[in-house]
Amino acid sequence: MKEILNVCVIGSGRAGMIHARNFTRSVSGARLYAMVDPVEETAETACKELGIGKYFLDYRDALKDESVDAVVVVTPTVLHKEIVVAAGAAGKHILCEKPMAMNESECAEMIEAAEAGGVKLQLAFMRRFDESFQYAKERIDAGEIGDVVLVKSLTHGPSIPRPWMYDIKKSNGPLAEVSSHDIDTLHWYSGSYVDEVYAVAGNYRCPDAREKYPDFYDNVIMSCRLKSGAQGMIEGAQGVLYGYDSRVEILGTKGIIHVGKTRNFSVLTCTPNGIDTPFVKSWQNLFLDAYLREDTHFIESIRKDETPIVTGRDGLEAVKVVNAGNLSISEKRPVKL
Repeated sequence: MKEILNVCVIGSGRAGMIHARNFTRSVSGARLYAMVDPVEETAETACKELGIGKYFLDYRDALKDESVDAVVVVTPTVLHKEIVVAAGAAGKHILCEKPMAMNESECAEMIEAAEAGGVKLQLAFMRRFDESFQYAKERIDAGEIGDVVLVKSLTHGPSIPRPWMYDIKKSNGPLAEVSSHDIDTLHWYSGSYVDEVYAVAGNYRCPDAREKYPDFYDNVIMSCRLKSGAQGMIEGAQGVLYGYDSRVEILGTKGIIHVGKTRNFSVLTCTPNGIDTPFVKSWQNLFLDAYLREDTHFIESIRKDETPIVTGRDGLEAVKVVNAGNLSISEKRPVKL
C-alpha cells in the first residue's frame, strides 16, 4: 500500500470543507489530493484556501484518476447512491456523509457496490467519534446503568433550511437532514435497531414553504419501539435560532446517563444584569474534533484492512427509520419497519 493515500473530497460545502481541511493537515497517512464541485468558481476558491491545485467539475473524472485512492462524498443526499456505486466500481474507498441515501434499496446497492469493488465503505455518523458520546457508550457497555430501557436524543439546528430541503421528495425532510445522527445514536446506545415508529410533525418557522410544500415540517417528534424491546424518543427541529443543541439521555434499569454540551465555552459570567454563558452556535464548532477522529479512523480502516466501526448497514438502518417516520407523519399512524 502507498505510504500516503490520496483523498478526493466530492462537495465543497460546510461539511466538505471540514473533511478537506482535516486531510490537508491533520490525518496521518493521507493527504487531500483534489476537490470536486460542479461550480468552477467554488472549486477554485476551495482549492485556494486548502493550498492544493487540483479540482474536478465532474466526480466521474475524479474516479478515472488512478492517483485517487479514496473519496469523501459530501453532496446532496439524492446524489449519494450514484456517486458511491461509481466509486465502488472504480475501486475507490468511500467515506459517505449522512444520510446514506434516499431509501433502503439505494443503500443496499451502495453496500453491494463497495463489497464488489473490494473497498471500505464508512458512514459519517461523527457523533460516534466524539469523546463525550464515546465515554457514555463505554459506561453503557460496562453495565453501569444496567439494561438500556430508553434512549432520548434531540437535535435543534439554528438555521432556516435551504429552499431545496423544503421538497421532502428530494431531501427526506428534517428526519433525514437533522435527525439521522439521533437515529444512529439510538441504535448505537441501545445495541438494537428500530422495529416500529410513530411520528408527528409540523411547520412552525418556515412560512415560505407552506404554500408550495404543504408537507414540509421543521419540527418533529418520533417515538420508537426497538427490536430489543427498549424504547426510543427522537426530537428534531430546524430554524430554532438560539444555537445548536444536541443532547442525549440514556435511561437504564439501574441509572441514567446524560450526554451533550450546550455551552460554547466553560465560562459563566455573573453581573447585576444577570447570568450569561455563550451557547453553542453551530455543529461545526461542537463536533470539530469528532470529524477529525472520524477521518482518521477511515484511513486507519483502509490501512489495517479492517471494517469501519460505522458501516453501510448502520446507514441503511437509519434511512429505513427516516422513511418509516415520514410515512407515519403523512398517514398519521404507527409504521412497523
